[in-house]
Amino acid sequence: MVFLVISLVTLIAAILSLESRELVYGAVALALSFLGVAAIFILLDALYLAMFQILVYIGSISVLIIFVIMLVRREKWSTIKSGNERIVGIVTALTFFLVIGYVSYNSGLSNIITPNSSIPDFYDIGIQMINDYWLILEVTGLVLAVSVIGALTMAKIERKN
Repeated sequence: MVFLVISLVTLIAAILSLESRELVYGAVALALSFLGVAAIFILLDALYLAMFQILVYIGSISVLIIFVIMLVRREKWSTIKSGNERIVGIVTALTFFLVIGYVSYNSGLSNIITPNSSIPDFYDIGIQMINDYWLILEVTGLVLAVSVIGALTMAKIERKN
């Protein structure tokens, strides 16, 4: 059941990233799709790949795509009026960080003691990535490259019009 929900959210986010008329919303949907892929990696007990997906693809690549889109289309984002939207955004961000901080603090992750035999070394992780997950990593990289090229092409076409 959990797999079906995660898969459905990932697929819907991927479709939204392709079909969104606004580039920023498409980039945010792409980040949500990457998060769904990371959740599937967690279900597969590939925690290293899930953390790699979150840190690299969501943490840096998706933020970079959003930054490039907002930089290219600066005239649209610079006309945002400061009013209720700004206050709602600040309150939402503070609430989000407080909830994440509370959950992290009370999660008990610092109290977990793992036996030495269950910690894989980098050689085992590399073997697992090359043998088991090579296709997923290649397809994700290809999708990422196509999305960056598509975003830049769409921003260039909109600028000409």
